[in-house]
Amino acid sequence: MENTPKKTKILNYINVFRGLAILLIIMGHTMQFGRPSDIMNYINCEIICGGTALFIFISGFLFQHLSYKFEYKNYMKKKWTNVIMPYLITSIPGLFFCLYCPIAYKNSFNGLSAYIQIPLHLTIGRVHNIPTWFIPMIVIFFIFSFLFLKLEKKKVLYKLLPLLFLITVFFPRGIVEYESTLGLDYLAKYLVYVKYILCNFLHFLSLYVFGMYCSSKKEIIDKFYDKRLLLWIIMLLLSMADIYAQYKYHYSNYTISKTILTVLVLGYLKHYDEFILSHKKTNKTLDFIAKYSFGLFFIHWYWFFIYNQIFHLETFMPLVNNSYIVTFGFVVLRFIFVAIASILTLFAAKYILLKINKDINTRKFLGI
Repeated sequence: MENTPKKTKILNYINVFRGLAILLIIMGHTMQFGRPSDIMNYINCEIICGGTALFIFISGFLFQHLSYKFEYKNYMKKKWTNVIMPYLITSIPGLFFCLYCPIAYKNSFNGLSAYIQIPLHLTIGRVHNIPTWFIPMIVIFFIFSFLFLKLEKKKVLYKLLPLLFLITVFFPRGIVEYESTLGLDYLAKYLVYVKYILCNFLHFLSLYVFGMYCSSKKEIIDKFYDKRLLLWIIMLLLSMADIYAQYKYHYSNYTISKTILTVLVLGYLKHYDEFILSHKKTNKTLDFIAKYSFGLFFIHWYWFFIYNQIFHLETFMPLVNNSYIVTFGFVVLRFIFVAIASILTLFAAKYILLKINKDINTRKFLGI
């Protein structure tokens, strides 16, 4: 009888990385501010935007890390239970906002029957819960999971990385604004969002495969730390180039610098893993955020929308009193409120579900 290879459940440094990634994503949504076409706005966005790249990398890393027990049918069943089901359930508030607050929520499909709107929203994610366009996209990765492992086994997959990174560089992540869909018929609007998802799949494919590569050769993470000074310089230069491209040509590609940030953070976390583990309170806090990360991803946009409605704010906050410092303080408060309100909501929802049935799998409902 052959011995089945065994691996640890989830590496602690990857677990911590997952928590930090969701915080960066929430920051990217809540802390954008400044005047349009203002250099300070471009600098701010370069720092906080593009956190999805980290999430994609983690997805690829964990997929490869657990691939020793891969079986396509069971894998897809687990993804249905742990990803699709909580997505569908946590979509309910967003669908409610789309149907009953269509103007404030910028519902591109306002006017259609609810029976038509609901499947449209759920298959694209981008409208009813802006960040969850990620779910239809990641489903494409799930579908092709067997192919990734087959190409890895044939030692072909990682040889494609240079080509995949070129795609990431020259085909930046797509952007779909509500205003850009005005005047289109409903089918054309839907196809715009479908194209957005497919283009983002191609854009982020390199990060997913790169995550798999780093998982298959975990010793390379130590080399990232050894070369950290060089990586910092490269990241700063790439960020400066992207800021200039935004300012001069209105072109941006946050994924490039975020790829370097990914390997830097990963290198630091692995190097200081024992230190973090030895500080139990710190590690427990980071572990808590990591465990709540998927749930936070699902619901934080709702609290962001509610906060903006209460204080009559836009997603992109204009300067307050013509001061960058004052405005920065306001967006920090918005970030803290959204993060805490989201955590408390998930904590309360999990508590209630467990009170109803102590054996219930809350991950099916909330992603936690």
